[in-house]
Amino acid sequence: MRKRSIVLAAMAGAAVLAAPAAASASTAGPASEVSSGVKTVSFRGMHLKVPSGWQVHRDGDWMLVQTGACETPAYFAPKCRGFWILGPKAIKYGKEGFGPYTGEQPFYPASDVQRCPFNGKHGQVIGKPTALGLRQVGRGHKAKYVSWFGRCVKYGNGEQTATFDQREWFLPTSKVLVVDVWKTPGLSNILKHATWS
Repeated sequence: MRKRSIVLAAMAGAAVLAAPAAASASTAGPASEVSSGVKTVSFRGMHLKVPSGWQVHRDGDWMLVQTGACETPAYFAPKCRGFWILGPKAIKYGKEGFGPYTGEQPFYPASDVQRCPFNGKHGQVIGKPTALGLRQVGRGHKAKYVSWFGRCVKYGNGEQTATFDQREWFLPTSKVLVVDVWKTPGLSNILKHATWS
């Protein structure tokens, strides 16, 4: 079993979220309003219209929008389809080694090898950007967009078992970061049509 830092373990433990949005009091009211197959998910003044079947799990500055199967809706848990929306407390420790996230390096709040999103028995390695630029996230809000090339590798010999893109939309003024490793269908368009209050 790999050693994990105390900070990472504390963050992981705090982020375990037991109930889906439909049954969770923490997502009632302004966090999630359902109407005709679409619901509005809100985070720090950003409002996204998402399919009503997607579930929302929140814990303070961490929010998972679960889009499919999820064994354990927890801090970047393997085999949990969805994307993360993070606020300033999460961003503060989002650089490898627990430094502040700035968008210059991938969101990687750890000092050890993290688990592959598709298989928790393998590790992940994040490489260089494959795409970058500015992306619209609602009227008047532009995000710094970066897509990082990721690989899943076996711990013992480093053999590659899968690849993925870690897509990140960072809004430094609003202190919001969206992270997606599942190529969530329609996410770019959902973010483009966000509204703000």
